[in-house]
Amino acid sequence: MTRLLIVDDQVLIRAGLAALATAAPGFEVVGQAATGEEAVTLAAATCPDVILMDIRLPGISGITALERILADASEPRPKVVMLTVFDLDEYVYAALRAGASGFLLKDTPPERLLAAVTLIAQGEMLFAPAVTRRLVETFAHRSEAKREQPASLAGLTDRETDVLQLVGQGLTNEQIAQRLMVTVATVKTHLNRVMSKLGLASRAQAVVIAYESGLISPGRPDFDRTVPGGNGSSSP
Repeated sequence: MTRLLIVDDQVLIRAGLAALATAAPGFEVVGQAATGEEAVTLAAATCPDVILMDIRLPGISGITALERILADASEPRPKVVMLTVFDLDEYVYAALRAGASGFLLKDTPPERLLAAVTLIAQGEMLFAPAVTRRLVETFAHRSEAKREQPASLAGLTDRETDVLQLVGQGLTNEQIAQRLMVTVATVKTHLNRVMSKLGLASRAQAVVIAYESGLISPGRPDFDRTVPGGNGSSSP
């Protein structure tokens, strides 16, 4: 059962998402919040598995609420999916840096949204295709300047670096296991070590590090081919 917290300042959207999740098997809505402050309080009180949260909220923003929720949470920390009607790259980047596990537009079809929640609850990540294009374009522009790998990456083993690179390309654990010809459990072990060594809170932050360090370069011939969905987007 996936425990879900829904955060949106519009009551109709909150109610609609709650009704959708309640009617679907395998989901339990443990709370609803209208502001970032309420989200922080409810997250601490209910310990949800996944939080669906609007990026624009009255009071503190969704990104600020995300940072506070993850900072205060005990393990396992909740996975947070940011919802918005915008696909602006600055919001995407800030959300990923803050530890978001996914980023979806509010016009996402109901069945895809539920599939996304399931995927993220399992430890994967998800971005709407339009959002992913913005993100890739942002890093493509940044890649025009020379980037150097941070010293922290020097502490990774060769296999851990391989896993980080494939995570950056958007592959799931199963796909990485197939690519490296190892078990899914082995992939998870390597990824956990990567996240521990680099001080990362989410898989999405690992993607950011892979781009920032130059392990992944937007526009590489194998980028679109290796990412689930074929358009540079992770999808269920």
